[in-house]
Amino acid sequence: MPEIIRCPEQFVFGLDIGTRSIVGTVGYMDNAGFHVIAMEVKEHDTRAMLDGQVHDISKVTEEIQIVKSSLELKIGRPLTKVCIAAAGRVLRTVTVKAVVDFDDEHRVTGEDIYNLDFAGVELAHRQINENESESDFYCVGYTPVKYYINDYEISNLEGHKADRISVELLATFLPEEVVDGLYASVEGAGLEVANLTLEPIAAMNVAIPEQYRLLNIALVDVGAGTSDICITRDGSVVAYGMIPCAGDELSEMIAKNYLVDFAQAEKIKMAAGTSRKKISFKDIMGTKISVTPEDVINVTKPVTDKITGDVADKIIELNGGRSVSAVFVVGGGGKIPGFTSGLAQRLSLPQERVALRGKEVLGNIEFAIDNYKKDSLFVTPVGICINYYTQKNNFIYVTVNGERIKLYDNNSLTVIDAIMQSGYPNELLFPRRGMAVNYTLNSVARMVRGEAGEPARILKNGKEANMSMQIEKNDYIDIVESTVGEAGKLAIGSLPEYKSQIEFSINGKQVKCPKFAYVNGTLQPPSYIIKENDSVVMENYYTVSQLFEFLDIPLDGVIIKVNNEDAGPDTKVYENFNVRYDEIEEEPVIVDEEGTPEEIPAAVRDKEPADNTSIQITVNNTPVTLKNKTRYTLVDVLDFYPFDLSKMGGTELYTAINGVKSGFTDQVRANDSIDIYWIG
Repeated sequence: MPEIIRCPEQFVFGLDIGTRSIVGTVGYMDNAGFHVIAMEVKEHDTRAMLDGQVHDISKVTEEIQIVKSSLELKIGRPLTKVCIAAAGRVLRTVTVKAVVDFDDEHRVTGEDIYNLDFAGVELAHRQINENESESDFYCVGYTPVKYYINDYEISNLEGHKADRISVELLATFLPEEVVDGLYASVEGAGLEVANLTLEPIAAMNVAIPEQYRLLNIALVDVGAGTSDICITRDGSVVAYGMIPCAGDELSEMIAKNYLVDFAQAEKIKMAAGTSRKKISFKDIMGTKISVTPEDVINVTKPVTDKITGDVADKIIELNGGRSVSAVFVVGGGGKIPGFTSGLAQRLSLPQERVALRGKEVLGNIEFAIDNYKKDSLFVTPVGICINYYTQKNNFIYVTVNGERIKLYDNNSLTVIDAIMQSGYPNELLFPRRGMAVNYTLNSVARMVRGEAGEPARILKNGKEANMSMQIEKNDYIDIVESTVGEAGKLAIGSLPEYKSQIEFSINGKQVKCPKFAYVNGTLQPPSYIIKENDSVVMENYYTVSQLFEFLDIPLDGVIIKVNNEDAGPDTKVYENFNVRYDEIEEEPVIVDEEGTPEEIPAAVRDKEPADNTSIQITVNNTPVTLKNKTRYTLVDVLDFYPFDLSKMGGTELYTAINGVKSGFTDQVRANDSIDIYWIG
């Protein structure tokens, strides 16, 4: 019976389910750091794992049970919950730039930033599913790399005024079948997943502390099936990547060259990386062979060169086309001699800037167990456990509009994360504008924007919620889609151009007239509502006939001059033009004393005596005196009575003398009663 290790009440159990082996770690965190109290390594008996992905669930489950049982004996406690990591082999990353424009200058709120990030994640999700149509991908995390206001970079958007905000965002995704394979394997062993992370994230949390992330560093985790890569710069992780070749390719080359099985090749590879002594073994024919580590290194050099070349190319690609400042290498595959030096050469870095990291980065990790020493092999297993404390992750289920959704829980899930994962259309969340109306005004294109609708109504467990509200497992989220606002609407009378006026001088008096509006060639009133593709023309002139019709002055019997030149009905009268009109004097009819008199024209019959220079009348029941003329017409009344023709009070100007509708040229006599007002 092995000695039982002292284990505190609060501990964490982590499993690194790798391509070549399963590493189980039990430990705990306190103020002094992380303490490893038990560890168990089980190599796969078969190729149940390939390139970091579960291929034989039952076999992997069986091996997990062996590791679990061994650790339970060591610590004297049952293990029920476990932390796991998915390999970078199945990780997909997308970097996108999302933009949000505001109608007017707008002060940015926290909700605006959520909406911007959501737009970026949705764009990334759409891109990843377009490129990876054979699988359903889940977003397992996203990192805003840079924010911008009006295209200028800024660290914090909130509180600033902006016409436009944008974000450069890094989103990471996992395919559903990979997650389900891992879950099925551990659940088959009687374990519940307490936390799921990504292998490159777990390794990074140990190998590259926060204070190092200001530097442009690459971490390369060289496992058996994959080489996982992450890049840090300016305080953030800016990229993740992977190449599907690593330590197994070296073992396969050794197996082929020396005619041994894969397990024997693994032992030869490990011996070549850790010993300077000769390595003795038998091939499958039973022949005893003895080789030096240098012999093995020479055999694997072509593969090593290929792997380091591929890793270097991927680092440069992820880092924007240039090399990094330094590289940390972890994992067993990177221990083969020549790996770090070859990688340094391909990246044009000094050899001392590409280093195998094991003991150095595990310096504050206490291994309170026998027969284990700090090694690069244990960076990822320890990182999986530490990640439980630093960022507790798992998959949870919530229901969105009746559909059950699986979410990667990064310990800060919000309503917007669930909505995004459900595939709910973005446009149905935010207020939608009504249809715009496009038209032209004097041949210049214009548009009347539709009104904004109402945003979507969101309920969490039956209560009002917003998109930034945090969620937990088994929450119910219901969305009532946003509404569409009213279509654009604009009356001609509301156009600024319509409200302006044209001023003319008519017989020495300044008269203000409204501009005319033609729509598609037809004169329209101010109440006309502009329609799609209407052509609106605001004329900057009146014709003589239009002007006299507006003033209700007949054209018959008058002589008209515009700017002292004879004018006709179609003559155009522009702003500040001078218009004069005079009645045509008719010759008196000579009557033969012996004959029957012809009818005397009204203009002659009604002519007032020359000495009557002033008369009394009433205008709209107000006494008014007309002076200084021997004969008066209705238009003369406007010189003595305050009536502003420029202020339209209706659609028609009504004028009457003694109750009879009259024109501006009709004669006004003493004691006449005049009515002038707008109707319609």
